[in-house]
Amino acid sequence: MTIKLWPDQDIHAQKIRIGRVRTLILRPANRTAVPVSVLWIHGGGFITGMKEMVYMSRAADLVKKYGVTVYSPGYRLAWQKPYPAAVNDCYQVLAYMCRQEDTLMVGGESAGGGLAAAVCMMARDRGISVAFQMPLYPMLSNLDTETSGDNHGRVWNTRRNHFGWRMYLRGQAQEKVSPYAAPIHQTDYRHLPRCYTFVGDGEPFYAETMTYVANLRAAGIEAEVDVYHTDMHAFDILKNDAQSREAAMRFEQHFEKILNSCQKERQSLEKCGRLFSALSYF
Repeated sequence: MTIKLWPDQDIHAQKIRIGRVRTLILRPANRTAVPVSVLWIHGGGFITGMKEMVYMSRAADLVKKYGVTVYSPGYRLAWQKPYPAAVNDCYQVLAYMCRQEDTLMVGGESAGGGLAAAVCMMARDRGISVAFQMPLYPMLSNLDTETSGDNHGRVWNTRRNHFGWRMYLRGQAQEKVSPYAAPIHQTDYRHLPRCYTFVGDGEPFYAETMTYVANLRAAGIEAEVDVYHTDMHAFDILKNDAQSREAAMRFEQHFEKILNSCQKERQSLEKCGRLFSALSYF
């Protein structure tokens, strides 16, 4: 495993403060950025992690290969402030990104994946359009599922999961809470963004990931999931083997498909706008 907390030569990194949130902005260093901005939220079970983890995430390759701009928020961890501090911090960065007139996408790993799903729900409810969500092996349910309730997988397990939720939700860790806190409790999946994710079949978040995808599909939302045979949480980051490389490749294939779709939609809207302006002239 390689821990990388700095950019390589193909990425230009900028540190800014958006309200109270210290944020990293990654842009391509050697090409013009495309009009797509991705909010990428780090993992860590709500209790650890930092914005610099974006450099070892799937998002760094999106900057280098596709020219998107990535925002990585340094949201408040649960030992600093419990819910709703983290999701509010991440949403504040998304609201800032909205002013840039780029196509917006949201993603993240683990707890960051859960926060990504929650931010997409918050954005829908508050009128911000998100084109695509990428909540990878997301931490969605504060209540035990059939795969998180007695799990002894590598990296993340039932004991750590319970502790993370207790820190984040404090006295409500065993209650049915707002979907902004635990997205699995959402009852209305309509008009949420298209989704892609992947997860290991032996890790704690397998069941809730599959439920989330099924609920999106039932609401008519395009949602895809790849399942890998492993009990290692965040295997794509922590191991450099054939399975991890396949997961990265499949992730990029799905992203490229959505990126091309978004670019065509944007070009169509711009063409309609020019046509409307011409007709208005007459």
